[in-house]
Amino acid sequence: MVTDTLKNAWLYEGLNNRFTTAFNYLKETDFSTVEKGKYAVDGDEIFAIVNEFETKSKTECQLEAHKKHIDIQYIISGTELFGYTPLIDQQPSIAYDEMKDVAFYEAEVSYLALKAGMFIIFYPTDLHRPEVRVNEPATVKKVVVKIKI
Repeated sequence: MVTDTLKNAWLYEGLNNRFTTAFNYLKETDFSTVEKGKYAVDGDEIFAIVNEFETKSKTECQLEAHKKHIDIQYIISGTELFGYTPLIDQQPSIAYDEMKDVAFYEAEVSYLALKAGMFIIFYPTDLHRPEVRVNEPATVKKVVVKIKI
């Protein structure tokens, strides 16, 4: 897991050969004009999902992990809490769905708040619980860039 502001994205481009393309997409796109939906960035290798939602309580949000993709979750507007813990030996509470590239878990996590202009990177070794409210429910617009491994 890595988190920072988009202005510092260049520091992390060496971690994966597709990160430069993903970060350039985030920097060059005016998301105020982009509707919710899925967008190709580099064929099937990199795609983006733009979403707008109301944050929820911790108990309403699921802890998840992926096997086929790295997530770069970028906050366009609002503030969102993310739960995180490393995937070590935890067993899924809901088995891995290959079509959706997700398994769900139950585990203790630490929380980190991200606001507009910040991103967080989740690798397949990172359990994460997105869409959690800070205090009260709030509207968040974000883009999740999915990078094929």
